Amino acid sequence: MNNKRSLQLRLIAMNFLQFAAWGAYLTSMGAYLATHGLATEIGWFYAVQGIVSIFMPGLMGIVADRWIPAQRLLGLCHLLAAVFMAAAAVVGIQAGESVSFPLLFTLYALSVAFYMPTIALSNAVAFNALTAAGLDTVKDFPPIRVFGTIGFICLMLTVDFLGLQNTPYQFMASAAVSLALALYAQTLPACAVSRGGGKKSVMEALGLNAFYLFRQRRMAVFFVFSMLLGVSLQITNGFANPFIQAFGNMPEYADTFGAQHANALISLSQISETCCILLIPFFMKRFGIKRVMMIAMAGWVFRFGLFGLGNPGPGVWMFILSMIVYGVAFDFFNISGALFVDQNTTADIRSSAQGLFMIMTNGLGATVGTLGAQAVVNRFVYNLPEGTPSADVIAGWQTSWMLFAAYSFLVLVLFALIFKDTRRAQ
Repeated sequence: MNNKRSLQLRLIAMNFLQFAAWGAYLTSMGAYLATHGLATEIGWFYAVQGIVSIFMPGLMGIVADRWIPAQRLLGLCHLLAAVFMAAAAVVGIQAGESVSFPLLFTLYALSVAFYMPTIALSNAVAFNALTAAGLDTVKDFPPIRVFGTIGFICLMLTVDFLGLQNTPYQFMASAAVSLALALYAQTLPACAVSRGGGKKSVMEALGLNAFYLFRQRRMAVFFVFSMLLGVSLQITNGFANPFIQAFGNMPEYADTFGAQHANALISLSQISETCCILLIPFFMKRFGIKRVMMIAMAGWVFRFGLFGLGNPGPGVWMFILSMIVYGVAFDFFNISGALFVDQNTTADIRSSAQGLFMIMTNGLGATVGTLGAQAVVNRFVYNLPEGTPSADVIAGWQTSWMLFAAYSFLVLVLFALIFKDTRRAQ
């Protein structure tokens, strides 16, 4: 019991730092960019997370499976992410109100190129350690992972209440946390690598065995819909904060808590996550992956739809309900999906398979989603003529959210018709 508790505490600390580094800027960066002349470029800053996720998690997963133990590679990636994120912060601080898009974007892109693989690597480290200790990943991982969300919330609120959500200092906060995890990762339980000899195919030699999962119709369909649902992942992270702050330009909403502290309001989403993560073991065993994924997809429909209908005044209850629904939409997809992949792979491709899941969701899906969302928001919000009444700007935002909701509903219907869950729920 003592050994189990010690392992849980070590993995809890890892998850706390892992997502605290992301929470420092993920939901507030859009507001910083929007207030520093880069409103029409917000999508690129979020899309680049998807672009690097197309190849970096898979590549790092291969390295972790074949050559460098996952916990060591986790630390190295965080160290490099910290260096480039700190450089981005310095550039933003020195630039003041006139920020250079090419330089800031390049440094930020380099940082996230090394950060994004760490999500899959931290999952692989946790799954490996739990399995080696004889524990049940479906039962024991969610209570550990929930502390990652708590770390995310802590940094979100710190950035908000220190008045940093419209400043580049949020990047410096992220760099500090990544540096701490870079050091701590070296103390985590060791993960094995597969350097075994013998004759191997090219796919095996490169550690690309995880792509064989596409030969299984069920897994192929799962990964394709993971990509389609991944389109939704970063939309509210990029645009919720500037949307809610836009209400501050209307006298009737200017003094509301939401318009003044958008990040704090959005943090309710992550608080909801902490509760929903704990529901995953029950839902996975009781309903199976198909129904759990359908619940997540329905959650995204309500997440976007309630944004389109709400406001930070009398309609703030719809914003709050949207935040609550987000926990279901995000966790029932991301965490359940990672567990599903882990259950359907062998130990020799565990890191590669988690990397493949990241490629499909935070890679291809999120890239298409954020660039598509930017085009929609530009069309209905940022390309409006100068001097457009604030009410019309908000109406443009509302149209955008309803289009996102319609897309999520279409994915839900197609998934219900196409994906077959051959394993009976327990």
